[in-house]
Amino acid sequence: MAYSKPIMTASQHNHQAIQASLKLAKNHYENFPVASCFLPKRLREPIALIYAFARQADDFADEGDLEPEQRLKLLNEFEAELDLIRNNQTPKSSLFVALQTCTRQHHLELAPFDDLLDAFKQDVSKTRYENFGEVMHYCRRSANPIGRLLLALYGQATERNIGMSDAICSALQLINFLQDIAIDAEKNRIYLPQEELKKYHVPESQIMKNDSSGAWPLMMEFQINRARKLLQSGAPLGLALSGRAGFEMRMMIAGGERILKKLHQARGDSFSQRPTLSKKDWLYMFYRAARKK
Repeated sequence: MAYSKPIMTASQHNHQAIQASLKLAKNHYENFPVASCFLPKRLREPIALIYAFARQADDFADEGDLEPEQRLKLLNEFEAELDLIRNNQTPKSSLFVALQTCTRQHHLELAPFDDLLDAFKQDVSKTRYENFGEVMHYCRRSANPIGRLLLALYGQATERNIGMSDAICSALQLINFLQDIAIDAEKNRIYLPQEELKKYHVPESQIMKNDSSGAWPLMMEFQINRARKLLQSGAPLGLALSGRAGFEMRMMIAGGERILKKLHQARGDSFSQRPTLSKKDWLYMFYRAARKK
């Protein structure tokens, strides 16, 4: 008698996807907490699922040696899975079966997931940004949806909170761009606005050579100050959110501030050493978050 592999139940799919998502969140380096132990246990799994969705889709757009057509095909497959959820049909992969359960249980809209995929598709085809408005339009789809999903999970998605969350998420995205200038340049991708590079007389060839001489420090200080102001404009959200959610948000804000400080101290030179958070930084962030400062 031939052996047939048992069909996995929805519960087994969910468990498999959740465990994989939690592992992914632990293994990937991040500046800022993701589904950390500081959050209520009931929220760690849905946040890990959201992170896994975003991380895997981002990797489709960025990692490996795939051709653009292959990258878009993988992202389109994710989009098709979202459509199955939207049409109340069963997705094909464990990740999306678990995500379907998550969105139903927590009443999450699918629009933020659509926006994330749209941003990642843009990464495949768009490698330059003419002005800051274009960069912010990208941030609104690549970063802000995560904050909006988190607020929905927290049950605190008020209009005011969403506005502050958008500012924080966009600022953290800008900070990540400043950290990863060299990494992005290797992929022929530059997020620094072209008109600002021209204003400070910084040619693209200088970026490609990892050269921080000339007007580079001035140009980077402008970028750092703008990101800091945007982060500070949303910082009151760390106090507006109650309990562990507020603590987690204050940790993320403090993390962004630490990276900006390191960039400032290095005079914007993220080429020679990418600024990252040390154990000392994490202790300082914990102290700031606990003291609500």
